[in-house]
Amino acid sequence: MTQLEGSSRAAFLSFLLEAKHATYAAQGDEATVAPLRPGSKQLEHRAGDYVYRDVYFGMAYFVGQEVVTYQERALWSMSYAGGVIPTANASSDARAIYAFLRRALRHGSAQEPYRGPARFIDDRYVYTNATTGELDSFWGLEQITRNGEAVYELRYAGGFLG
Repeated sequence: MTQLEGSSRAAFLSFLLEAKHATYAAQGDEATVAPLRPGSKQLEHRAGDYVYRDVYFGMAYFVGQEVVTYQERALWSMSYAGGVIPTANASSDARAIYAFLRRALRHGSAQEPYRGPARFIDDRYVYTNATTGELDSFWGLEQITRNGEAVYELRYAGGFLG
C-alpha cells in the first residue's frame, strides 16, 4: 500500500499529526520510552491500530527516523539529520534553540505534516521549513535563525513505504 485514499488517508494524517504533537514537540526528551537500540532516544505514540515510533541518536547534532506502522506493518517513514550549528554562540544556547524548535513543531498542520510550518516567529527566533513533494514522497530543510544568525539546520526525507 504505497498510497492511501479517502478516509484512510485522512485517518493516517490525523494520527501522524497527533503523534508528532504529543511526543517531541510537547515533551522533548521527556517523552522517551525504553529504547530498542542502545544509546538511542525513542519516542512513541499509539492510537488504535497505529503506532508512531521516533528513534534518534545524538543531541546537539542528531540523526533519526520516524516510522508509522498500521496493524504492525510499516506504512510510512521519515529520516532526518541535523542540529545546532557548531558556533560558539549557538552551542552555548542549545536548550533555548530546542525549546523554540518544539514550539514551532507544535504548529505543524495537515498541509505541512512533516515538521513545523513554513514559517514561525517568536521573539528573536525565526523557524523556516521548505518541503518538496507530498506525503507520499518528500524531502525538506528546516532552519532556525536567532537575530538573523543561523543557529540550527535539519534535513529530512520520507514517504509511504511500498
